[in-house]
Amino acid sequence: MDTRLLRIVGAATALYGLAVTARPELLARPSGLTDDRGRVAEHTAVSLRPLGWRDAASGVAMLCAPPGPAMRVAAAVRLAADFGDGVLLAATLPRDRRLKAVAISFGWGALTVAGLARGGTGTGRG
Repeated sequence: MDTRLLRIVGAATALYGLAVTARPELLARPSGLTDDRGRVAEHTAVSLRPLGWRDAASGVAMLCAPPGPAMRVAAAVRLAADFGDGVLLAATLPRDRRLKAVAISFGWGALTVAGLARGGTGTGRG
């Protein structure tokens, strides 16, 4: 397990999650969840903020977990979120936004898989 890579993914995820919690348009705009003028409806913002908070929490867990079982559990939670997002976005987003959103979700998940699968700097056993 490459804990260094997992911590980098965790830190990036936590920062992104905090940013989306504060400014839901960071997720709404690329997902096509805005009106014709690019504005985010309040009900959309209300729905996106908890997703940002979820990402922040799971990212902090990856950043702080000790190597071994705790890190694997934190990474598994992150994987469930990323791959779950990808599957749900593939099924629900407008066609013109789908590929990019799914690629981003699966891409972040793939980084976590890589961190779990390989040895490297900060490799932890357990």
